[in-house]
Amino acid sequence: MNGLLLAATVSLLFNQSAPVAEPRMVTPRGDLAADERANIDLFRNARESVVFISTRQRVADFWTRNVYSVPRGSGSGLVWDEAGHILTNYHVIEGASEAQIQLADGRQFSATLVGTSPQHDLAVLKIGGAGFTAPARVPIGTSNDLQVGQNVFAIGNPFGLDWTLTKGIVSALDRSLPNENGPDIRNLIQTDAAINPGNSGGPLLDSAGRLIGINTAIYSPSGASAGIGFAVPVDTVMRVVPQLISEGRYTRPSLGLESDDDINDRLKRASGIEGVFVLRVDPGSSADRAGLIAAQRTRGGVAPGDIVTALNGKPVSRVGDLLARLDDFRVGQIVELTLMRGGEERMVRLKLEPGI
Repeated sequence: MNGLLLAATVSLLFNQSAPVAEPRMVTPRGDLAADERANIDLFRNARESVVFISTRQRVADFWTRNVYSVPRGSGSGLVWDEAGHILTNYHVIEGASEAQIQLADGRQFSATLVGTSPQHDLAVLKIGGAGFTAPARVPIGTSNDLQVGQNVFAIGNPFGLDWTLTKGIVSALDRSLPNENGPDIRNLIQTDAAINPGNSGGPLLDSAGRLIGINTAIYSPSGASAGIGFAVPVDTVMRVVPQLISEGRYTRPSLGLESDDDINDRLKRASGIEGVFVLRVDPGSSADRAGLIAAQRTRGGVAPGDIVTALNGKPVSRVGDLLARLDDFRVGQIVELTLMRGGEERMVRLKLEPGI
């Protein structure tokens, strides 16, 4: 009897002390801040233009000689035009035997390769066919007027996490990166917007939602975003992509002269002159017609001929500098070279020709 009374007393006390679990009131959020609304609108407007690219590679079994198709990698891309051309990085599709494109609306296509420019890390693929309807494209901006501190936005598929938006600023301009496929990739935009593996080939946008670059690489000891990413500027894209679509390759403008970085460095140290030493002039070229003289071998070493110190007023000190400056122009345009010969400076005007 005492036991029952004790249990009833404990139960009564427990019930009296148990807290009442009531839901908390929700505080109204209010209107989004103006910059938040702008970010949301930018993403919604640009998302449909961004694609997910997965590639495969054919490999042969050493023992059976059977050929298999295995996954190679993934990246991002951008719908370029109504015809279904897709812009991405060259390194995204390099070594691949096939590429699959997935649009934001879920449609999937097998892509064909149209053209590549390894020296700019750009490539163009093609999807669609009869009856293909392309999604809306992002508007094209400019990159020659960018300023450090501007807001920028990157959209892509980092680590396969589809259609991701990150925000940052332009942290530096006119950066260079080594390129296994030719001269350094120059004039790059540097940003602290989070860019990771898989973002490559996706768009870098300004605050107006315009394309200002194609994300191409990160600088990171760990392989993940460390706050330094790079993008090919849209001004370069606008020069290169039309040629890739029409001709399948990019033809670099040429002056008709040759030099070499190693020899150039030795001649600069020996002479104390900063510039590009002309080592060969192609017969019949613009440089030949303008009277440029190449360096000559002598018993005492090398006698310098003409030294290119500037192109259109912009100094050049290395062969890569000269190639990068030339890349700002098209075949057929006229450029002005500043030359040093025998201690005297002179100017010559040349018409750019197709390079090899």
